[in-house]
Amino acid sequence: MKEIVALLEEPSAKEVLSVIIPKLFPDISFRCIVFDGKQDLEKNITRKLKCYQNADARFLIIRDKDSGDCKKVKQQIVEKCIESGKTFYKVRILCHELETIFLADLQAVQNGLKTKNIVSFQNKNPFRNPDDLPSPKLKLKELVSQHKGIYQDISGSRAIAPYLDLNNTRSSSFKNLVSAIKTLAE
Repeated sequence: MKEIVALLEEPSAKEVLSVIIPKLFPDISFRCIVFDGKQDLEKNITRKLKCYQNADARFLIIRDKDSGDCKKVKQQIVEKCIESGKTFYKVRILCHELETIFLADLQAVQNGLKTKNIVSFQNKNPFRNPDDLPSPKLKLKELVSQHKGIYQDISGSRAIAPYLDLNNTRSSSFKNLVSAIKTLAE
C-alpha cells in the first residue's frame, strides 16, 4: 500500500503536514518521523530509509535551511537517501525556517491565532517575499505580539495549518513542498 513517510527535524513541521497531506490526498496513508533537530535527522536518514519495511513507501525529507547553503544541504541529504537504496524520495529545504510558510499566508496566521489586522501586511515588505527573510520565526513572533497574539512553535503550527491556502505561491518553499507531496502521491 502506498504511503508517504515524512522525516522531519522538528515537531512543528509534523503539525503542518498532518493537515496538508490529508487535505491533498485523503486516501493516502501518511506517517511522520520526527527527529531531535537537524543533526539527528541527518545522522539517521540512511538507516531509517533502509530499514523501513513498506516497499511502497515514498519519503519526504524536510529540513530548515537556517544559515546553510541550500544546495549543499540538499545534496548532502540526497546522498544519504541514495546510500539507503530507496528511489522514491523528495528532499525539501525550507528557506529559512518553517515559519516562512506562515508569513506567506498572513490570512491563515490571522485566522489560526485569532488576531486582527495581520493580513493587511501581506503585500508590504518584508512579507511580500517571505523566503528572503533571514529569521522568519522571529519576524512572525514580532508581528503576532504587536497584534496582541502569541506564537509558539508547536501550538502555533497546529492552529495555523488548517487555514493555509494550499495554492499559495508567495513562498517558493511552500510551493515546492506542495509539489513534492503531489509527486510522491502519484
